[in-house]
Amino acid sequence: MVSSSSSEAKIISQCFVKPKTVSETSKDPYNLSPMGHVMLSFQYIQKGLLFLKPSDGAIKSQDFMETLLQKLKDSLATALVHFYLLSGRLSTSKTDDASSYSVFVDCNNSPGAGFIHAKSDLSVGDIVGSKYVPLVAQSFFDHHNEVNGQGHTMSLLSIKVTELVDGVFIGLSMNHSIADGVSFWHFFSSLSEIFSSQETIDNNIKLFCLKNPPILREVSTGSVYSLPFSESPKSNPRFQTPVLKERGCSISHQKQ
Repeated sequence: MVSSSSSEAKIISQCFVKPKTVSETSKDPYNLSPMGHVMLSFQYIQKGLLFLKPSDGAIKSQDFMETLLQKLKDSLATALVHFYLLSGRLSTSKTDDASSYSVFVDCNNSPGAGFIHAKSDLSVGDIVGSKYVPLVAQSFFDHHNEVNGQGHTMSLLSIKVTELVDGVFIGLSMNHSIADGVSFWHFFSSLSEIFSSQETIDNNIKLFCLKNPPILREVSTGSVYSLPFSESPKSNPRFQTPVLKERGCSISHQKQ
């Protein structure tokens, strides 16, 4: 079983990606629903997909990764046009009641969604050949063990692309306060749909009509919901997850 810390994903580069285009309505603050407030103390949703690198020897690994990373960034910028809330940050404001706070998504004061390129000396066989998911795979995600309340300072969405010896792992982390499991996989599928599309129009701005409209946890520009706090929700202590064994079914192994 793989356990060496030397196999952990080492960050090569990181940046933020903003929506390719921004509408006026996307600049408005969006208030969390009551359930969204409750989820502030829960952890980010994190899932990933594992792919084999092309077996064609004519394609150099470096060229493949450069093309993949750029295409993923472009696809993410387009996806964020539809899911623009994921490019924001959480912000907290006091309500009329001094002991209550309301949390909303601020898309104006945010650098965008996170995008990270990392590298590991593991192979695809090291991941899928183990009965349990190696603990080192936790380093394939950006916001592992972080709670949603940290979205005040951390990206609400982060993609970490880890290059393996013979494969690529794409790990996606999403703030659970604004997205549930259905929303998470809908975004992942939409990103894949955009990635697979080669449609372009005037000025090389890629516009794409999704087969299914974006869905996120209920948020609103109107109604403001609040919860009582003695101090701001963003200062909630982090929850330390116990070390648990995960079965390999949590990783999807696909050929690219």
